[in-house]
Amino acid sequence: MYSNSSSLGHPPFTPKHQQTNFFNKRPLNMPPTRRYRHQITDTQFNFQNAEVLLSGNIAAIPALMLQPMPYINGSPVHTSDAPRVFRGRKRLSNQCVSHDIKRQRFHSPRSETSVVNESVPSPEERRYSILGSVRSRPFHAHYLPDLTGYVPPLHNTLFPDPIETTLPVVEDQLSQQVLELFQACQQQTCDLNRKELCRTELQREIQRLFPQSRLFLVGSSLNGFGTRSSDCDLCLVVKEEPVNQKTEARHILSIIQKLFSTKLSSYIERPQLIRAKVPIVKFRDKVSCVEFDLNVNNVVGIRNTFLLRAYAYIENRVRPLAVVVKKWASFHDINDASRGTLSSYTLILMVLHYLQTLPEPILPSLQKNYPESFDPATQLHLVHQVPCTIPPYLSKNGSSLGDLLIGFFKYYATEFDWNHQMISVREAKAVPRPDGIEWRNKFICVEEPFDGTNTARAVHEKQKFDTIRAEFLQSWQVLRDKKDLNCILPLK
Repeated sequence: MYSNSSSLGHPPFTPKHQQTNFFNKRPLNMPPTRRYRHQITDTQFNFQNAEVLLSGNIAAIPALMLQPMPYINGSPVHTSDAPRVFRGRKRLSNQCVSHDIKRQRFHSPRSETSVVNESVPSPEERRYSILGSVRSRPFHAHYLPDLTGYVPPLHNTLFPDPIETTLPVVEDQLSQQVLELFQACQQQTCDLNRKELCRTELQREIQRLFPQSRLFLVGSSLNGFGTRSSDCDLCLVVKEEPVNQKTEARHILSIIQKLFSTKLSSYIERPQLIRAKVPIVKFRDKVSCVEFDLNVNNVVGIRNTFLLRAYAYIENRVRPLAVVVKKWASFHDINDASRGTLSSYTLILMVLHYLQTLPEPILPSLQKNYPESFDPATQLHLVHQVPCTIPPYLSKNGSSLGDLLIGFFKYYATEFDWNHQMISVREAKAVPRPDGIEWRNKFICVEEPFDGTNTARAVHEKQKFDTIRAEFLQSWQVLRDKKDLNCILPLK
């Protein structure tokens, strides 16, 4: 159905900040690193430049003397001929793409090995571009790529070698379908590099207004569960202390939106400030045709990105199963938090929880087994190293991908108690619902592993909840009887 494609994984930050320890505590099991010459401190916002920007006088802002990247003089320069089928996070009904296009394989230049061979800045640019530390060396298809290049290099760090991973062996038709769909849909290195080129340029421009800030790639782009159609989440860290999301974050984002809609309008389009619980600026990059969501200091997203990445690579059945579940949910229109259904993050947590609660677990609780590695006080610049320090988990459970997929649907269709239980990846079990106001009258309760909030709070209508449950039940019954993925997720 699909020939082999490269299994290229792509790489995650925090709840409650613990004041001065937030940037100063290093996991005990991590290799020693040199300290920063200058650690992140309370950002001294360049509000003079910011106010000039808001007034519309862009020319008055002094320019940084930086060597241009693939975005030259504000104009995008295309660096890849990769197909640009997916234009945003969700497609409207009139933007449907045929399933064969959505499932098609995007061929790598080489069958078994892919090479990172994008534009690499000179050494002088490394302070500003995470690609500065990515060399054009090949890594094999079943290796966990070194993510040195995808975390802002606040200092020089000795990074662990990539972890070797292999795809699971499949013997039945359903498992083969799951694996082939995963291989066809998983995010490729070229996809990640295009997102990174945009992040690099945006950080450079934003640092003219907020000199001490750092812009991080987070979410599916780095957590190992990204697909070729995944959008990109960005976290702008402006200072160590928490930011008031209703006031300070919105003000900063209004400045960013103005920057995007004026000076950067040649390659950034449709910047829109969304006043949510965690406000964001949504925009589209004309070069990569990727939709971005940018938040301010929602640092829990950085930590949970690398927690998920650790889970993604300690057992080789995790990523194929989770990616197929995401595709299934998207196909059945229950994968859009903005429309009252499940976010991709919540779906991944549901998959991890299921694998933790099997009679013979396939996953442990990493936060229980490695508390130092996932301590919320760990320095932010070290968080990306954590996945490479976690050894593979050797489970005695030999279930196939097909059996696990059927079991996943069965668990949430018939076994999980939605009315009284909460999904907790941190505890590796279903726990009684808390009595707090955030959990009352909620249809689905999924605990965020670091800050303890409900990641499924978007499901606030009974009709949407009933639809979600019905999809789980129907898919379980069909897949149990037919053992054919096409019956619940057409592959052609």
